[in-house]
Amino acid sequence: MTTWHTDAAGSLASIWRYPVKSMLGEELNAAEITKQGLAGDRAFAIIDRETGKIASAKHPKKWGRLFECLARVGSDPQTTPSQQPVHITLPDGQLLVADAPDLPALLSAFLGRPVDVTQSVPEQAKLEEYWPEVDGRAHHNATTDEALPPGTFFDAAIVHLITTATLDALRAAYPAGQFETKRFRPNLVVRTAPGTAGFVENDWIGRTIAIGEQVRLRITGPCARCVMTTLPQRELPEDTGILRTAVKHNRAAVGVYATVLNPGVVRLGNQIHLTS
Repeated sequence: MTTWHTDAAGSLASIWRYPVKSMLGEELNAAEITKQGLAGDRAFAIIDRETGKIASAKHPKKWGRLFECLARVGSDPQTTPSQQPVHITLPDGQLLVADAPDLPALLSAFLGRPVDVTQSVPEQAKLEEYWPEVDGRAHHNATTDEALPPGTFFDAAIVHLITTATLDALRAAYPAGQFETKRFRPNLVVRTAPGTAGFVENDWIGRTIAIGEQVRLRITGPCARCVMTTLPQRELPEDTGILRTAVKHNRAAVGVYATVLNPGVVRLGNQIHLTS
């Protein structure tokens, strides 16, 4: 039995993977965390053939329909996520395979723009981000270019984590809003202890957390939110109040980013501790 000389932070409540950038993802019971993040996460991206930029729902007028698509990794237990096909389900139920030769044409028709699908990250990859009119944010009603970290399809960091205490704090601040996990697209959701209140993960920045016996993550900074949190997705309505509440109560941050110090497997219910 392991004896912890650390601060208990909670337990792992849910695990999420998004195999295609800006498409809806899948909830998992367990996942491998590698040095490059959760295995199979953001493995594919859509590229705008006209501009060469990565398609992202951060520019909803162009790419909002990506949120109508659901991406999942195959479930063959004999192979790793990187060896399994990625399946994309369109709103009408049509099932596509991410590396199929006809996929670019089918997605181009669906999205209304000529696109390619790739696992290869372009050099100096960029996406377009729209900034809505929200108090306290720069670039009101403007679109800017955002560079992706070299060699990845991630926006800022390879692991994104959020706590139930933060979601509860936002719900209390704006009871009419639906602050569901799906709006914020984390990889890991930490269930904090009863009675824990506020944006607790802000205090984890610069510290290391242990998940189970193997995984160690270094919390690197806050996750500043964008227009994606306000967009409709399936049962969730469009709601600009979601972002406005985050801006007002936590300087637009919801959750934190992390890097991987020690890889391993995480499972639902794993205990989470602050170790340094």
